[in-house]
Amino acid sequence: MSINSTKQFAATMLLLLFSLVAFAQERSVSGTVVDENGDPLPGVAVLVKGTTKGGTTDFDGKFKITLADGEDVLVVSYIGYKAQEISVGTSTNLDVAMEVDAEQLEEVVVIGYGSVKKEDATGSVQAINASDFNQGAITSPQEQLQGKVAGVAITTAGGAPGAGADIRIRGGSSLSASNDPLIVIDGVPVDNDGIQGMQNPLSAINPADIETFTVLKDASATAIYGSRASNGVVLITTKKGSSGKMKIDYTGNVSIATVPKTVDVYNADGFRNLIRTRWGENSKAESFMGNTNTDWQDQIFSSAVSTDHNVSVSGSVKDKLPYRVSVGYTWNDGILNTSHMDRTTGNLSLTPKFFDDHLSVNVNVKGMYIQNRFADTGAIGSAIAMDPSHQPKYDSDEFKPYGGYFTWLDGDGNPITIAPSNPLALLEQKRDESTVKRSIGNMQLDYKFHFLPELRANLNVGYDYSESEGTVKAGTDAAFVGNQAGLDNRYTQSKKNELLDFYLQYNKDLPSIDSKIDVMAGYSWQHFWREEYNRDATAAGFVNNEKLFRTENYLVSFFGRLNYTFKDRYLLTATVRSDGTSRFSPDTRWGVFPSLAAAWNIKKEGFLATNDLVSTLKLRAGYGITGQQNINTNDYPYLPQYTFSQNERAQAEFYVKDGNGNWVPEHLPTLRPEGYDSKIKWEETTTYNLGVDFGFKDDRTTGSIDVYKRTTDDLLNTIPVPAGSNLVDQLLTNVGSLENQGIEIALNHKIINTSDLFWDFGVNVTYATYKITKLTQVEDEDYRGVLTGGIAGGTGNTVQIHSVGHPRQAFYVWEQIYGSDGNPLDGAYVDRNNDGRVTEDDKYQYNNPDPKWMFGFTTKASYKNWDFSMAGRMNLGNYVYNNLASGASLTGTFTDVGYTNNQPTALGSTMFNQPQYFSNHFVENASFFRLDNISVGYNFNNLKNGAVHLRVNATVNNAFVITNYSGLDPEIFGGIDNNVYPRPRTFLLGVNVGF
Repeated sequence: MSINSTKQFAATMLLLLFSLVAFAQERSVSGTVVDENGDPLPGVAVLVKGTTKGGTTDFDGKFKITLADGEDVLVVSYIGYKAQEISVGTSTNLDVAMEVDAEQLEEVVVIGYGSVKKEDATGSVQAINASDFNQGAITSPQEQLQGKVAGVAITTAGGAPGAGADIRIRGGSSLSASNDPLIVIDGVPVDNDGIQGMQNPLSAINPADIETFTVLKDASATAIYGSRASNGVVLITTKKGSSGKMKIDYTGNVSIATVPKTVDVYNADGFRNLIRTRWGENSKAESFMGNTNTDWQDQIFSSAVSTDHNVSVSGSVKDKLPYRVSVGYTWNDGILNTSHMDRTTGNLSLTPKFFDDHLSVNVNVKGMYIQNRFADTGAIGSAIAMDPSHQPKYDSDEFKPYGGYFTWLDGDGNPITIAPSNPLALLEQKRDESTVKRSIGNMQLDYKFHFLPELRANLNVGYDYSESEGTVKAGTDAAFVGNQAGLDNRYTQSKKNELLDFYLQYNKDLPSIDSKIDVMAGYSWQHFWREEYNRDATAAGFVNNEKLFRTENYLVSFFGRLNYTFKDRYLLTATVRSDGTSRFSPDTRWGVFPSLAAAWNIKKEGFLATNDLVSTLKLRAGYGITGQQNINTNDYPYLPQYTFSQNERAQAEFYVKDGNGNWVPEHLPTLRPEGYDSKIKWEETTTYNLGVDFGFKDDRTTGSIDVYKRTTDDLLNTIPVPAGSNLVDQLLTNVGSLENQGIEIALNHKIINTSDLFWDFGVNVTYATYKITKLTQVEDEDYRGVLTGGIAGGTGNTVQIHSVGHPRQAFYVWEQIYGSDGNPLDGAYVDRNNDGRVTEDDKYQYNNPDPKWMFGFTTKASYKNWDFSMAGRMNLGNYVYNNLASGASLTGTFTDVGYTNNQPTALGSTMFNQPQYFSNHFVENASFFRLDNISVGYNFNNLKNGAVHLRVNATVNNAFVITNYSGLDPEIFGGIDNNVYPRPRTFLLGVNVGF
């Protein structure tokens, strides 16, 4: 053996020897982790101290870990329990009993200007965290909350990408002013007036970045926000960083949206028979029909593929600077062709502490860049009305001037402007696009004084800025524009919302009298500014109208709150806020909004303290007044205003000297005075609330019941002005009262709670009624009310009314008479006042769009690594006016101008000769049950010794709807169904990876 071979052999033997020694020194340790009741605890982190080596317990609470030489201490930790360090020694089997961390288990809920332990809350407050959010193809935050909270109704405005939503907490409290709740994002109250070029203001936040929603419902909870809180408050808290090593989380999905249903209309053969029935065989009407069979709705709708991605990085820099950074991207195609949303979001959160944790800093910055292409939803109505016997495009010379799209033409070959437009042309020849940039951010400094730790100072400086621009373009070959002029419309908007809040808070235990006090007093300043530019022009550059508009308003406030606790079970909260708004005159701009609430934590009484059955029992009572100044029309309703005439004929003639000294006529537009009320002021809503929170068997069953009554006085309402008393016939002023009351019930029960199998079921129930109690300054029996609810068909037709003694937006229609066959008789209505004729005086209030009952259902289950969730909603007693069916008539099938109109097949049950818009036959009960989402997921645990977590899931959104409503969808905000973008049924496959 050579010397080199000997050296190689020796080295190999030494390496093998060291490996054997090292192997001999490794040992395996297993064990079981149990909770305070001795039950196995799954998901507990078991790590070697000082390393990331380890894993988590399985569903039986068991773990197994391999230790190398020198690794002798395990760190065992779990949320809600105290972390433990376990010395292994020579043990190969360990049993670990976790100890409850009382401080961690004290659930804290966010309230206005601070937070409070849930057991100490005196108002009607409900928090929903990320684990309870709705799952699936969620592009806007409010969809996560839908159906989760009693008393909260969220109705999306159809199925367009990024569609807006109407949120109502306890039904809202106004007629003419806003009924939207105040939304506060990480301490910044945002503007609800909307952003041009953006359908949903909340789209600025990526749903994946949201940690909790907290809904404040009664006045004792909302009064701290004073003038903007009459419609409730939604507090949104985003995710933050935490101490520890860096964590990377990726969430992504791909979804397919399908069209669940379209409006039933006649096919070509059915429509031809309808034409013959009304106009006769070989009639002029029949001569306008083609020889094909086109499903026009099939031409404009199609399945759409979308994708959403979010990456977040969180951790702490040297345990001094907790951070979280996230970037999200959404590509969302709509089922109506050409509709699309492309969104990029970013979120930064920094939460460092200084001076021995006396100074806490909370920095949040959110940014969004969104590009939209809006499809013309008028294409939906055109697809319903377009004659199915014609095809979308032709190669003939007749239609070449219009891009080849079929177009109804008159005898001179010009488009008939009142005929249905080609729906495919509306989508493909029109480009309605927008770009929006928005940023919301704030920096909050919270300082606990060194010399007096009970006293804290909190400064919050925030902003909400947005810039948007958009264009609406169509070429000169777009027949639907008319006159072959095309479109080149443009708009821009800039908005600024700036905030400064400052408050002092003193929190002190008073053991000598067994009490605690928490006193807070502060100041708030908020500035709203916007600038808008709009230009209406033709494709050739001729400007029809151009306008630049600027406005602003300020809100200045002083507020205070006292929380007093006696014997840890008797709770009192008093709040007051004084608001001053620049929207009202100096004489009326200040309003004071107080509230008072009390609670009794009965569970802490001696006779229940040791009771095993009752784990939670608290009674609450509250009273408060909140305001409303968000008028929506303008920022200066108390000032006289004049409007320039837009009619060229309404001009005044003046004579001025020209350059040669001659007097020549000059025409200037006239100014029209607008109505105004110099004494206009706040609406005021008074709320009374009684509630009880309860839990049984260690809170295995939990719930709450709230009973409330709300009365709004000095309603901001548009009323008629007596003839001769003013230059206008309508005036916005304070007059009238509105009352609503209801019951809210929330229940949750853990049906099965074992180490392997978990099943939880929750339900919330809301019963609500609404009634207008006053509308005029002087009682007038002949005053019918405020007409509202505009419909398609005719000119200025309305089918709803606000009237005393009835709910708002009650349908105002004639009572239909039916024949012996059960079908409605054409033009036959009940003479309700028995004067021998049917007139406007025979119309009556017939139901309304608001449901009497709302239910929300949620269930979650898990079995080992599998999880399942399902959520649905049910509304009972809500009515919808079917405007698509009401416009159907035999006469409407053909117009002598030279075109035909298809009809919904609903015409077959009425066979009305003329449209009967005011028949109560078309006001239908639209009660429904909707299964919003079904989700199934699988968790791959202990990948890379617990360093990687992987979850895959599949979700169906809008799984099905059960209803007797004959229209497309029974869930219609406002109750008038016409031209709705269908809500898609979406199938999603998603993945979540955590490192």
